[in-house]
Amino acid sequence: QVRLVESGGGVVQAGGSLRLSCAASGLVFSNYAMGWFRQAPGKEREFVAGISRSGSSTGYADSLKARFTISRDNAETTVALQMNSLKPEDTAVYYCAATATWSVNSLHSRIMDYNAWGQGTQVTVSS
Repeated sequence: QVRLVESGGGVVQAGGSLRLSCAASGLVFSNYAMGWFRQAPGKEREFVAGISRSGSSTGYADSLKARFTISRDNAETTVALQMNSLKPEDTAVYYCAATATWSVNSLHSRIMDYNAWGQGTQVTVSS
């Protein structure tokens, strides 16, 4: 059974940084493209960043690409999200997601593409 566990959330002041981590188990990690999504109160879940199986391809929501960086360590079966210059509007629950894919270099940005999700970690950015 696939299990994804996020960590690293917390409260940070605007302008600060956080690094989220997602530990994956119960899967052949290198066969899965990974993604980060977030959901703010009263809003729909939205794509943040995605990374291919190999890690060679990454993609971001347009508004976040300058501040966020996704990476993965296939040996450690983890995926991370480095978030810099955080803003109050980044406040949300952040979710890690996984999808098995044949392509080594493709990444996915649609919620419907992912079939495994973590429980989420809360990020709160104070002004």
